[in-house]
Amino acid sequence: MNSMTRPVLLQTIALLPDVDRHLAEHYTVHRLPPPGAEREALLAQHGAQVEGMVTSARAGFDEALLAKLPKLRVISSFGVGLDTLDVPAAKKRGIPVGYTPDVLTDCVADIAFGLLLSIGRRIPEGDRFVRAGQWVRKPPVAFPLGRQVSRAKLGILGLGRIGQAVAKRASGFDMQVRYSGRRPVEGVPYGFEPKLVELARWADFLVVATTGGPETKHMVNADVLQALGHKGFLVNIARGTVVDEQALLKALQAREIGGAALDVFEREPEVPEGFFALDNVVLLPHIASATVETRAAMGQRVLDNLSEFFAGRALVSAA
Repeated sequence: MNSMTRPVLLQTIALLPDVDRHLAEHYTVHRLPPPGAEREALLAQHGAQVEGMVTSARAGFDEALLAKLPKLRVISSFGVGLDTLDVPAAKKRGIPVGYTPDVLTDCVADIAFGLLLSIGRRIPEGDRFVRAGQWVRKPPVAFPLGRQVSRAKLGILGLGRIGQAVAKRASGFDMQVRYSGRRPVEGVPYGFEPKLVELARWADFLVVATTGGPETKHMVNADVLQALGHKGFLVNIARGTVVDEQALLKALQAREIGGAALDVFEREPEVPEGFFALDNVVLLPHIASATVETRAAMGQRVLDNLSEFFAGRALVSAA
């Protein structure tokens, strides 16, 4: 494509090197600086020419940024989360928003089960026990018993693509599965529990797989944790905002629940230091989709959404 006819893009965050290289080869790309004078200068100089935006579930966009891009026609986001993307503001202007569902479903469900096994069977704790020389101490130190996963009761908050993939994996462990959400999902064999607190009361493991945003903020609160109880375990691979983090920390410190395994937090990358001293919590740095294969597929979907739009076709996956 001739450089004079290339669509002009605003890129709010660096993506994979191959994706960034492709964007630079096929578009005129302006990288958005951090908030400050440099950012405002770039937007003042180039904002009126921008036709497309590349962002991510982490970086997002808001209505104030859109207002500085009067010719913006399409947005392509790297990630499945929409809570940092002001999709309603984009839709008001008729701007389609692409994102990357489906391609990360399996990896996120895999990490959910990895976390479930890790906290239930105390795998990271056992690793620390061996590394610290506790296994060979004289007199011997007994390692505490874990919770059997096979045939346990699994509750899932949010039975969308990822929730259903988690349920599918549970079948290999002969687990009983029930779920909660805004409404029953047609065509699934799992029991629906409309009240989350009752699902938590029933479950041995509660996996959070719902969307983020204001509607689900602190849905997993002190009452839900109390219902989960001292033999129950919480796994969150959704968004940190869904769980009341301070209520969870208090429940873990008081041993009011069996444990928690978290890939996401309310104010990433900040994690409350109170978690660090606890053995009944597993902490990951938001890596559910972080495999070579899945990140490559997500990057390709970002590119495909853009190329389809500028070819006059519908986005591959629109929010």
